[in-house]
Amino acid sequence: MQDAIRVLAGECAVRYEAGGETERTLRGDVVVLVKPDDTVLVHDSDGYQPAAWLTRPGVVRYTRDARGFRLDAADGDERLVVESATEHGDAHYPASPAGPPVGTCGCEGTLVRDGGRVVCVDCRAQYAIPRDAAVVGETCEDCGLPLLRVERGVEVTACLDRDCEPIADAVRGAVGDWTCRCGGGLSVEADRGLHAACEDCGARHRLPRGTAADDSDCDCGFPAFDTRDGPRCLDADCARAPQSL
Repeated sequence: MQDAIRVLAGECAVRYEAGGETERTLRGDVVVLVKPDDTVLVHDSDGYQPAAWLTRPGVVRYTRDARGFRLDAADGDERLVVESATEHGDAHYPASPAGPPVGTCGCEGTLVRDGGRVVCVDCRAQYAIPRDAAVVGETCEDCGLPLLRVERGVEVTACLDRDCEPIADAVRGAVGDWTCRCGGGLSVEADRGLHAACEDCGARHRLPRGTAADDSDCDCGFPAFDTRDGPRCLDADCARAPQSL
């Protein structure tokens, strides 16, 4: 069941192996959580940390017999086996990313911020966004989704849905024409972050967190930017950014 946490409970024998040797054997009433990415967490009655776990194993197998369940998870030379002597329960529960609410989806579900994406907790629609983007309280006039504010080369506001209003287009329209050292034009792209890419030589430079300086370029010819740490060049490897802008 996709996007669900499986919960197994019972009086169980738990065995963790590494390198073919048993490192830990446990016995008791436990609750086993299997997350959507197959991470296995075994919880007992003590503390907040799992008594045993295996993160994102490559293989997870379930078998059942008259006594209950057996879970066998393996990842490389690590193995976690949980076998119930008495089963108390076996169920699936819906699960989604959890984060600060930032708006309402078109399905009327709640949108939450989860790092570099915004996810609907109801329909699971998700939108990739720059990690430094701010989700503002305004909504898009065309689709009703929240707007983003991004400060990369220039401060712009664009729709959360790139198919509605691409961030790259908004930045491109605001910054005007930039020129590469080779003489080719620099175009703004939004592939895994905002970059200035040369149409001729293929050079790519990540846009810094700041705004393009007014009427001032770096000594190397690239655009210069005002950032929180001071002036810098579009080329992060260039040490010739102007000392004052």
